[in-house]
This record gives sequence, C-alpha cells and structure tokens, in this order.
Amino acid sequence: MMTGPDSDPFETMRPRLLGLAYRMLGSMADAEDAVQDTFLKWQGTEKASIANREAFLTTVCTNCCLDALKAAHRKRVDYVGPWIPEPLQVDAGSDPEIDLERAQSLTTAFLLLLERLSPKERAAYVLREVFGKPYEDVAQALDLSETACRQLVSRAGRHIQNPATRFVPTPDHQQQMLSAFLNAVESGSTDQLSGLLSETVQFHSDGGGKVAALGRVLEGRDEVAKYVAQIIRRLWGGAPVLPCFINGLRGLVVLEDMRVVTALTFGYDEDGRIDRILVVRNPDKLRQLARPVRHDPESGALWQ
Repeated sequence: MMTGPDSDPFETMRPRLLGLAYRMLGSMADAEDAVQDTFLKWQGTEKASIANREAFLTTVCTNCCLDALKAAHRKRVDYVGPWIPEPLQVDAGSDPEIDLERAQSLTTAFLLLLERLSPKERAAYVLREVFGKPYEDVAQALDLSETACRQLVSRAGRHIQNPATRFVPTPDHQQQMLSAFLNAVESGSTDQLSGLLSETVQFHSDGGGKVAALGRVLEGRDEVAKYVAQIIRRLWGGAPVLPCFINGLRGLVVLEDMRVVTALTFGYDEDGRIDRILVVRNPDKLRQLARPVRHDPESGALWQ
C-alpha cells in the first residue's frame, strides 16, 4: 500500500515488483533488469494520466517479464542439462515458521513447477494466486478479459497443483531431514538415503555446461539413492558444507577455496519425505548467494 503524499510510488512498489519478476523469470539478474525497464517506462510517463499507479506499475513489470520470458525460452533451447531457477539466500527473519503456506511460493521446487506453464499462464497464476490480485487487475496487466484470465489461472492450477506444491515442512523437520541426508551422504549408505526419499523422488543438477553436473534428471528412489551415495559422497569428500536458507527453506552450500561451488535444496511430499533434490552448480547462478535478500511472505516482496 502506498502511503504519504511525498512517497515515490515506484520506490514503494520496487520490492513487490522485484518479487513478482523473480518468480516470473527465476533469475535475480533478469528480474532486476525487468524492474529497471519498468522504472524507465515509469519515468517517461505523464503521472497525472495514471489513475491507479500500483496497477500501472504491475502491468508494466508483468509485460517486461513476458518479453524476457520469450527471450529466455530461446536461450533455454540450447541450455546444457537441466535448468533450475537461480537460488537466493533468503533471510528467514526471527521466526521462520510464520506463514509457511505463503513462503512456499518462493521455493525452488515451486518455481520449477511454474516452468511448465506458458508465459501468460504463469503471469496470471502468479498475479492471482501468489500476489492475490483481483481478476480485474490481472486482466488489465495481460490485456485480456477477466473470463480469459480465470481460464488461464484454472488451467495453470491443473498443470502444477498437487499436494506437494503447497507443502512446506516445519523448520524443525527441514533441519532433521537435512542432517539425516548429510549423515547418509557421509556414510555412503543407500539404505539410509532411501528412507528419506519418496518413491518418485527426482534429482536435478544444473551445471549449465560450465562445470561438471549430471546431464539428465534422475527419477526413482533406488536410482537417486545410489547416485547420491556413490557420486555425491565422492564429489563432496572433505569439502566445507555450510547450512544456508535457500529460497525460504533450509539448504546447504558447498565451498571450494571459500567460494560457493554448489547449492542444494529439497522439495517435499505431503508426508515430509524428500521428493526433489535440486543442486545448482552453474557458477553464474551462484553469485547471488553472496547477497542475502529479505522476503516478506505476506506481500511477496523481496529486498536486497
């Protein structure tokens, strides 16, 4: 909400625009570019002609993101191996258990599900279901009828809604699973690992063709447990491993010469078992981890 006669509407909205753009694009660098483009268009617009400045800025930013998604799609055709959204080190605040349901909209597993959607489905779904925009505003942002936007949101929901997409375990459970996972990796026990994983678990590893990473998505408890026990244990042997809040969940980073070379986070099923192991090794995507961000689950805003 914009308050105060002297407040700058754009600066007031900037954190929410950044939160919107990051969820749309899965990249903080691209999100910052979209917000900057929004600022430039705001600067070049006669303010007196804008009836609803918040709606105007949301519309401009959404369309900047849609343009960026078209360009990103062309790049990803040639992307080497699985693609994972850029991880963020998120300040958990004083009480990380607050509003876990809303916090799920920032998790890596959820952002990866959004990749299944068309750009307009993604925009409509994020605006409506994450940011709670009325359909009137969604329609204005996408230059569509409200009926068409309802259809987009409904179709998007069918594509990505399953029990796991809305499940974020308590911080205590996350910590228990992370500790158990590390113990299993250190011991090399596939039995220990299997006990943590869902039957349909997937292992995604994003190296972007720049560093060694698995070039395909592994699926199934036995195959994933065997790979983690045999390969990850060897790769991480002796390297410093530190806890880190990644996209709102407890994760970890692996260091080499004091540089982050790997970021890992999980997705969970309804029973609290690990159903996604998401490993980012592409160095271009790890730079942002040095700049923690603050997330407001209530508004979806991001502050750097």
